[in-house]
Amino acid sequence: MIEFNDVEKIYPGNVKALQHIHLTIDKGEFVAVIGLSGAGKSTLIRCINRMHDITSGQLFVDDVEVSHLRGKEIRKFRQKIGMIFQSYNLVTRTTALKNVLVSFVPQLSFWRKMLGLFSKEHKIKALTALDQVGIVDKAYVRVDQLSGGQQQRVALARTLAQYPDILLADEPIASLDPVTSAQVMDDFQRINRDMNISVIMNIHHVEMALDYADRIIGVRDGEIVYDGKSEDVTQEVLDHIYKGNVEELRETYEGEQAHVQ
Repeated sequence: MIEFNDVEKIYPGNVKALQHIHLTIDKGEFVAVIGLSGAGKSTLIRCINRMHDITSGQLFVDDVEVSHLRGKEIRKFRQKIGMIFQSYNLVTRTTALKNVLVSFVPQLSFWRKMLGLFSKEHKIKALTALDQVGIVDKAYVRVDQLSGGQQQRVALARTLAQYPDILLADEPIASLDPVTSAQVMDDFQRINRDMNISVIMNIHHVEMALDYADRIIGVRDGEIVYDGKSEDVTQEVLDHIYKGNVEELRETYEGEQAHVQ
């Protein structure tokens, strides 16, 4: 369970990224965080794994107060929280399999790290993770020879290999065409339902958020202005979240997707 109690995040220059955040997310939920650029969506999810420190309030993950963690405690804590980025963060000159195996490096002894040696068990787990996202046939293909969607699936497999309890995704489909975006979102939905992994996703594409997430959190100027079921989201709700600019945003997104294609 994730719990925000009156959380604030203030950046230098007194920029309030988050204010008065009260939020509880239960295990196994698929949550989409939506709102304008700069509203605080990325900050919200990045506070969960301590990529950003909160300024005030309390943030608990499975009854652990995140801001109290130090050093090795933070690294151990993050092992149960996977993070997917828009930019993939892969080593493109090596294979998909080796990119997934990177997730096991913290578990290796010093000499295995130095030699880059992984156990048979690690390799089986990595191949299983690639199979879970449908690209085990690409295991020995260099990442720079894969499509954008396949690279995002490698990044997702790398995270799944850790057996996380929580999966955070920061604009995971922003650089993908509509067909590939749907395929990647299918992966997230299947992982959420079959593996009972909580998914919290920051996403610009409103229709995708409504189609795939069970719960929508609308963020505006650093505050939560909507929190409810996706099927309860109306045009009025969207206009409130997006300050009446939702149609303009749709047109912009559709233009970007046409360019990707």
